[in-house]
Amino acid sequence: MISAEQLNEIALNIETLGVDESTVSTLRQQYQPIHFTYCMDDDLPNNEPIIEKSAFNLYLVDGREHCMCLTNDYEAATGVVVAEVIAD
Repeated sequence: MISAEQLNEIALNIETLGVDESTVSTLRQQYQPIHFTYCMDDDLPNNEPIIEKSAFNLYLVDGREHCMCLTNDYEAATGVVVAEVIAD
């Protein structure tokens, strides 16, 4: 489970540190056992982020089964996708 408060705190940390792989590595250390994935936002077409910022979007991942999937359910969430937004 990931709380809305945790996700907001994670978003604030990303805004402070910048969105890149080193930030995601820092988040992995700070928020164990939450699983973090970093990608480009256009790698996740047709999905609605839980938190939307100008430089990145956050998505929740449900990894309870052997196949991971995106979710909107904080109770089912085991991970976070940090998706960098590239301005056109």
